[in-house]
Amino acid sequence: MENHQTPTANPHHSAHPVEHQSHRAEYITIFLILTFLTGVEVFVPDVYSAVWSGHTKMLLLCILAFVKAGLVFMYFMHMKNEAKWVRWIGYTPIYMGMAVIIIMLETSYR
Repeated sequence: MENHQTPTANPHHSAHPVEHQSHRAEYITIFLILTFLTGVEVFVPDVYSAVWSGHTKMLLLCILAFVKAGLVFMYFMHMKNEAKWVRWIGYTPIYMGMAVIIIMLETSYR
């Protein structure tokens, strides 16, 4: 004779569906922040158009890119709620990006 479990016999399965909280407002807020930061990125070259401010422009654009990438990573790739070790795997490209920024800044200051 086979042993059949009912959905209520197993504590991990319930007869009632689990209610999920909507994250729509959070995603819209992040989308609006990304839109604003993209607008700032468009106007940075116009504001810092002087010859002496090329380094400032490059640094600001790199910082904005990192902030935007971080927001996408944490919210749209759903890493905000992941285990710490999983997030560290995702942080690996950040180290490469920092190395690229350091190399760009180093060559621009020569």
